[in-house]
Amino acid sequence: MKKSSASKKTAANTETGANTETGANTETGANTETGARTETAANTGKAASAGAGSGGKAAAKKTSAAKKAGAAKKTPAATKAATGQRSAAGQKTARKTAAKKAAAKKTAVKKAAPLKRQAPAKKPAVAPKKATVAVKGVAPAKTVTPASPRGESRTALVRRARRINRELAEVYPYAHPELDFENPFQLVVATVLSAQTTDLRVNQTTPALFAKYPTPEDLAAAVPEEVEEILRPTGFFRAKTRSVIGLSKALVEDFGGEVPGRLEDLVKLPGVGRKTAFVVLGNAYGRPGITVDTHFQRLVRRWRWTEETDPDKIEAAVGALFPKSDWTDLSHHVIWHGRRICHARKPACGACPIAPLCPAYGEGETDPEKAKKLLKYEKGGFPGQRLKPPQAYLDAGGKPAPPLGAG
Repeated sequence: MKKSSASKKTAANTETGANTETGANTETGANTETGARTETAANTGKAASAGAGSGGKAAAKKTSAAKKAGAAKKTPAATKAATGQRSAAGQKTARKTAAKKAAAKKTAVKKAAPLKRQAPAKKPAVAPKKATVAVKGVAPAKTVTPASPRGESRTALVRRARRINRELAEVYPYAHPELDFENPFQLVVATVLSAQTTDLRVNQTTPALFAKYPTPEDLAAAVPEEVEEILRPTGFFRAKTRSVIGLSKALVEDFGGEVPGRLEDLVKLPGVGRKTAFVVLGNAYGRPGITVDTHFQRLVRRWRWTEETDPDKIEAAVGALFPKSDWTDLSHHVIWHGRRICHARKPACGACPIAPLCPAYGEGETDPEKAKKLLKYEKGGFPGQRLKPPQAYLDAGGKPAPPLGAG
């Protein structure tokens, strides 16, 4: 009876150990499997020692069979678990590698991106190498390299300024004072009247004035109200009446009724400044002078000959760029160009014969056809400003201005 009971107990223990071993293998894989084997062997040894005879042997056989069966079942499960772990680790490594590559690619794109987004630099307007439109009476400019006044040396400035004057001399070979006059007295009076108005308007007004008051003595004795009525079309007629009557009296009293031929004497006359004095000296007496009117001031600054704004300083700065013998003709060339092509508000850059030499090219209309429509006076097919222009002007195709009231 004792042997039978012991055998049953051993078999139960052995079976329980085998089951425990299988469960442990399923949960923990290869490591748990080794521990289960050791524990099962120990339990089996104890059971064999406690058992006796055939019962012990039978129990040992059972244990051995269970052990083999457990090992057979356990091996595939452990292998699968180990393979799964290796596969998961491989996938994780692959994901990390892919993430690193993506980050590196993104960094490279960020570094290269600003180069792609950079906008191309704007190209400055460059003057054409020669006049782009054929204008009647305008000689085409020669091919030159557009000049840049920034950092321009004194020598380069002198050369460029003189080149512009030579080009303008070819464009306006008949340039002359645009005020009608027959003697120095008429010229000084007409120049005083030209302030704040056009030479054309003065030329349309002075015939009646000089017909009634031909000499300084006549105008000095005139009735102001009668002179005002004649000068009304010129604007500021009251102030201008005082000036012309005053200078006539000064001529009679101080200079014997003759217009003086010296600068220091001319500027003493009422209404006469350096500009008027140089007009008289250059055109009535043949003495060189620079006439700094509004056109002259605008163009020499536009051409960067000087940055000065005071007329006297402009006169000195520009005079230093040219020989004295060129001063009078230079004044005519610049003033004519300012009235006909290089206007204050809408310069006709596309029709300008000196565009390659002008640092301000592009401030006005550059399209040749549109620029051609901006031309004034004879360049645009209109009459000039003089009622009695020089014969050279008429021979070149110029048209005389209509008299006042002619429509």
